[in-house]
Amino acid sequence: MNPMRCDQTFYRLLSNNLKHFDIRKHERKKVRRAAVAVTVAAAGFGTSVYNLTPYAQWSHEAALVLTQRASRLKKHAGQWAFPGGRMDPGETPEQTALRELVEEVGLVRDHHHVLGRLDDFTTRSGFVISPVVIWGGEAPELVPNPAEVASIHRIPVREFLRPDAPILHENNESENPILMMPVGNSWIAAPTAAIIYQFREVAVLGKNTRVAHYEQPYFAWT
Repeated sequence: MNPMRCDQTFYRLLSNNLKHFDIRKHERKKVRRAAVAVTVAAAGFGTSVYNLTPYAQWSHEAALVLTQRASRLKKHAGQWAFPGGRMDPGETPEQTALRELVEEVGLVRDHHHVLGRLDDFTTRSGFVISPVVIWGGEAPELVPNPAEVASIHRIPVREFLRPDAPILHENNESENPILMMPVGNSWIAAPTAAIIYQFREVAVLGKNTRVAHYEQPYFAWT
């Protein structure tokens, strides 16, 4: 698949597709709410994680900014994630996502860079996650917050458009399959994978795909 550039053409594609997407919100009260920043940025010098070849020079290919969580964290240590966290009282999902983007990877963006939202996703650990799609642009300098982030990775969007994605595994705990997204020669698990898959389907391909029913692997339940 041809790479997509992080340019105004791709910006307009994402913005238009998200504008016409009817998001499903979880309106239940007394739940723990969180938001994540699904950030589109230039691939830069790329990522060497999982045998993805790094770029020899700065690349303008569109990529998603993901992190691997610090090993010292009590919850979900070492797992793949988007920058994000718990919503503070009075915050909107957009405000939380923008705040967490600064706190975790040092990228300052504002409401003008918000492209739209994806469906809320309820995790097995008891959070309702609101994914906010943000235009990061070139974003030449990303700096991990060592208290929360072990490493930052810019994974090309085309990697998530592979024909072998998503990976679905049946499980004994639910009638719904566990969803994973392949990356390099490994994979990313739901809930992050479910958000990536819906970003691919809705924002990039303009489809009306839902993902809230997909399961998570057991290690992500707590």
